Amino acid sequence: MKKTIIVVDGMGGGIGAQLVSRTRELIGGEAEIIALGANSCATERMLKAGADRGASGENAIRVSAPLGDVVLGPMGIVVPDSMMGEITPVIAGAVFGARGRLILVPVAQSHFTLVGVEKVPMAVLIAAAAAEAARELGIEK
Repeated sequence: MKKTIIVVDGMGGGIGAQLVSRTRELIGGEAEIIALGANSCATERMLKAGADRGASGENAIRVSAPLGDVVLGPMGIVVPDSMMGEITPVIAGAVFGARGRLILVPVAQSHFTLVGVEKVPMAVLIAAAAAEAARELGIEK
């Protein structure tokens, strides 16, 4: 059975789009990538980056996040009220409680600071997250 990678993002979907693109480069068609956006703009951007299918909004994320073998996204997807309020407590709970392995990119939000996390360029973090997802699924090319 084909493995599933869920990518969750909000705001403009920039980090999610980068995660989709880089992960697709690493895994090819070996796994399905589902884009879940807190808004339609984020979903659309992730679809353009190579996701197989996508959905938007709180209920779509609540229903679909548990379907992934791996869940990728910026750290804010598990923090209620992050991303300027787009990540509701329901979204944060659904993502954090998903059965799949969570692989989060450490991106600070205005209302919290990540202490002890080395400042690394976003491109390096995206590449590391995508590689970890491929490893988790046993799809290393």
